[in-house]
Amino acid sequence: MLQFLDLASSESQTEFMAHIYLTFDFAKDEDRAQQARHKLEGWKQAFRLDKKLLYKVERVAAAPSDGEAKPPKAEKSKPKGKAKAAATAAVEAPSSNDDIKLLVRLAFSGHEKLSEQRWVQRIPSEEPFQGASPAVVKPGDASFESTEKQFEELA
Repeated sequence: MLQFLDLASSESQTEFMAHIYLTFDFAKDEDRAQQARHKLEGWKQAFRLDKKLLYKVERVAAAPSDGEAKPPKAEKSKPKGKAKAAATAAVEAPSSNDDIKLLVRLAFSGHEKLSEQRWVQRIPSEEPFQGASPAVVKPGDASFESTEKQFEELA
């Protein structure tokens, strides 16, 4: 039996970890979305969930109605000093008309199924997440492929 330890293995030593996605739609409620992000960060640090709990925020610009004019595009000029910082903050500040969606990815290994199940139940039941129409997307669901692609495309 010991004679095969130095030979290359044809099988992978790591197992595929299936991801579970939780989606939350905060509509235009920036404060609740920020509370949710802070709660997720606290959990990541407290329970050492660095790579097991990842999240990304998606901002969907609301389409202007027929009577409203489109907002002007940000200027491309490069101001210097404090003016530059103020201009960048103004450009990067999200519009209050944007719909905010939060995508959470849970990636637990096979022997952590109980922990995974507890987090899938806990996150949507907590305060900032409750009213955000939580949805759980598991592998095999119809929308799993599109949710996974959407998560990977977000910055």
